[in-house]
Amino acid sequence: MNTTWPMPSPEVADVWRRAAERAFAAGATWFGDHAETLRGARMRPIAEDPALAAAVRRGNIAVLRQWASANMAHPGRRVAAEVPPELLVSARDMARRGLDKSILNAYRTGQSLAWRRWMRLCFELAADSADLQELLDLSVQSISTYVDDIAEAVGEHMDAERRSLTSGTHPERLAAVTLVLEGAAITQSRAEAQLGYRLTGPHTAAIVWDASGEAADHLDAAAEALVEQGGALRRLTVIAGANALWVWLPTDADIDAAALASAVSSSPAIRIAIGRPGRGVDGFRRSHLEASSAQQMLARLASPRQVARFDDIALVALLTRDPAPAGEFVRDTLGELRHADPETVTTVRVYLQELCNTSRTAQRLFTHRNTIIRRLARADELLPKPLADNLVAVAAALEVHHWGG
Repeated sequence: MNTTWPMPSPEVADVWRRAAERAFAAGATWFGDHAETLRGARMRPIAEDPALAAAVRRGNIAVLRQWASANMAHPGRRVAAEVPPELLVSARDMARRGLDKSILNAYRTGQSLAWRRWMRLCFELAADSADLQELLDLSVQSISTYVDDIAEAVGEHMDAERRSLTSGTHPERLAAVTLVLEGAAITQSRAEAQLGYRLTGPHTAAIVWDASGEAADHLDAAAEALVEQGGALRRLTVIAGANALWVWLPTDADIDAAALASAVSSSPAIRIAIGRPGRGVDGFRRSHLEASSAQQMLARLASPRQVARFDDIALVALLTRDPAPAGEFVRDTLGELRHADPETVTTVRVYLQELCNTSRTAQRLFTHRNTIIRRLARADELLPKPLADNLVAVAAALEVHHWGG
C-alpha cells in the first residue's frame, strides 16, 4: 500500500465518516434504477440475462457497502480490494458464459452513478467550501483507486475461471468427486484442493439436468436459482455430462421446492433433484446419492414435475422401482379416481396429509369446508373401496399418481 497516500484533515474526516454512514445505510437504493448500469451494446449480454443482471446488481451494492464501511471506520484511508463474495459469484458466471473482462465496464458505470450521488451528499454535509474541495479531491481518488483495484482482482478471477474451463479442471473435478462418492482412497485435503470446495460442514446436493436434450444452455441459470433458494453464496459444480450438472451447496437450509419450481418454470425441460442436507464427507456423499435416487425416480416415471426433494419422494422411489407393478397398484387402488378432475384428486391427497381433518384441508386449499366434504364424497363414489377403509393404500397410490403425472 502506498505510504504517501494523502489523508484528510480531522474536519474533512468527520464529514467523510458521516457521508459514508449515509451511503452504507442507502445500500440497494444508492444506485436508483440499476438498469442504467447495464446500458449499451457491450452490456447487452448481462442486461438480457436476469440472473447475470441480478448478480451484477448485488456486486455493485457489495462494493459500495465495503467502501462505505471501510470509510466509516477510517475515513480517507485507502480501501483494500478484498473482493466481496457476490462479485466472485458474478465473475465466475460471466466467465462461464464466455464473457471477457470488457464486461467489467458495468462496474465502471456503477462507479459513475455512485460518484454523482456521493458528490450531492458531500455538498449537503460539507459547510465549508475549503473542506468540500478537499473532500471531493480525496474521495474521487479513493473511489477510483478502489474500483480499479476491485476490477483488476475480479478480472484475475475471471481469467482463472476461464483457464479452469479450458485446462481440464472440470474432468479433474469429476474424477475427484467420483472417488469421494465411491469412498475410494483419496485424502480429504487432496479432494478439497482438486474441487476447490471444503468437505467439512453442511452440504446439500442436487442434480440439475435437461430432460429434453435441447435446453442445456439453461442448466447454469437453474443451478443459480437453486443457489438463491438455498441461501448460499457459492456452489460446487461438476459437469457430469452435456446435459447434467452435479451441484453441492455449503448449506443445510430447507429449500422450498414450490418456489424453486416456479423459478425454473420458464424452462419446462429442466429438472432438479435434491438430496437431504448432510455434514462432512459422509453427508456430501449421502446427499448426492439421495439426489440421484430422486433423479432416477423422475426419469423412471417420465414425471412432468420439475423439482423433487428426496424427503418428498422417498416412499414413491421405493414403490416405483419396478414401474409395472407400481402402475397396477395405482390402478387397482384408485380406480376411476385417477381420471377425476384435479381439484378432487388434490383434495383427497391433502386430506390424507392433514390426517383426515376437513377443517385443516379447507384452510390449506383456501376452500370452504362444505366444498371439501362434497369432493370427498365424490371421491368415495370413484374409489373401488371407501376411503375410510383403505387410507394407507390410497395415500401411497396418490403419491405415485402425483409424481407420475
